[in-house]
Amino acid sequence: MENNTSLQQQLLEAGVHFGHLKKKWNPKMLPYIFAEKKGIHIIDLNKTVDHLQETAAALKQIAKSGKKIMFVATKKQAKEIVSECAKKVNMPYATERWLGGMLTNFNTVRKSVKKMQSIEKMLNDGSADSLTKKERLTLGRDKDKMEKVLGGIAQLGRLPAALFLVDIGHEHIALAEAKRLGIQTFGMVDTNCDPNKVDFSIPANDDATKSIAIITNYITAAIAEGLAERQASKDDESESEEGNNENEAKAKRMEAEANAEGGRGKRVAGAAPTAPGAPKRRIQSTRRPAGK
Repeated sequence: MENNTSLQQQLLEAGVHFGHLKKKWNPKMLPYIFAEKKGIHIIDLNKTVDHLQETAAALKQIAKSGKKIMFVATKKQAKEIVSECAKKVNMPYATERWLGGMLTNFNTVRKSVKKMQSIEKMLNDGSADSLTKKERLTLGRDKDKMEKVLGGIAQLGRLPAALFLVDIGHEHIALAEAKRLGIQTFGMVDTNCDPNKVDFSIPANDDATKSIAIITNYITAAIAEGLAERQASKDDESESEEGNNENEAKAKRMEAEANAEGGRGKRVAGAAPTAPGAPKRRIQSTRRPAGK
């Protein structure tokens, strides 16, 4: 309870509770609105804390399973915050602009990423030295342009398992693509948006820098915790495998020694072999000769 109270206090200080003007509200946000003050809706921070913890727990499990979570925030005040948080946990992100078809036409986007990586390789290993100065400058500009938009998803080999969105109204194209592909969606929802459009909504102010920072950092901490637990379980599995291998090797050695001891015991218990040069015992035949 104390943790919830301190978290609620931090959210209050960050201005997470400030919504939009009353005239801009979405009626579906009614359960999350605490009151109205000077024409502005105030978000219920108790609901914010509950939904934030629920969202963090779900994202932690996704990270623990080894799947990717993509951060999406193309708003000016959210770009830097979200990109830094995504880099901390090595997750893909889109903060410049959402390319139409980034998810639904993922194969084509991957081709663009590979092209960007090949240009970067040419410029770094000296392959572009044979080109003219103008061609090298053109390649450099193309790379910078592509890196600005695609740099956050350069290491994304397959579709992400989930999307975390800041302002679901602003990122409606990304949300629509995720829904079409059945990708789980998590997002900050202000009083002017429909919370039912995402699987996990966090009622919060999605315009203030401090509000975006505190919510995103909380989510990032949960993801980092999930990744740490995944790594710890991997270490435990490797240790147990090493222990099992040692036990198997020990059992095999003991079995081999037991077989060797058994073989020696059989030779001692059996009849003694005939000494070299000793006359062999003649066996008389009891068969009667024919005709007698």
